[in-house]
Amino acid sequence: MERFVSTYTMRLDSKGRMSIPAPYRALIARDGLEHVYGHPALDLPALQAGGARLMAGIDALIERYPPYSEAREELAGALYGAIEILKLDPEGRVMLSEGLKSRAHIRDEAVLVGLGDYFRIWEPGRFRAHLAEANAKVRALKAEIGSRGATGNTRVDGA
Repeated sequence: MERFVSTYTMRLDSKGRMSIPAPYRALIARDGLEHVYGHPALDLPALQAGGARLMAGIDALIERYPPYSEAREELAGALYGAIEILKLDPEGRVMLSEGLKSRAHIRDEAVLVGLGDYFRIWEPGRFRAHLAEANAKVRALKAEIGSRGATGNTRVDGA
């Protein structure tokens, strides 16, 4: 597997540790890491986590702004400043800090959702609501794309 894919529901143990699924751990290990980077999502009540690709994406986003610009410094502070290094224990578990759990409203269970270069960690009820909304948007997009096909332009590349 080259990307974080699939959805896993994981329980937090009595010490607040959560297992990272084996396929996700394999990607992290491929990066040569013994930890996961985690930070609050900027616009959702969830966490973002991952390895080298997560960090490369953050680097690329920040580098789009000129050095020393206010926008670059604010974005760097919001992302780099919020990242926590979540050490993987020998059993493949991480300890979510109280701050991260609070931000995502996680108590005793979490849903890990693969998004390619990283994964999100959600409180299960909030994830179900988010997924329902996302599915509704996808259905609307599908209908819109389908109606364009009825006008004669059926090529995917727009030519």
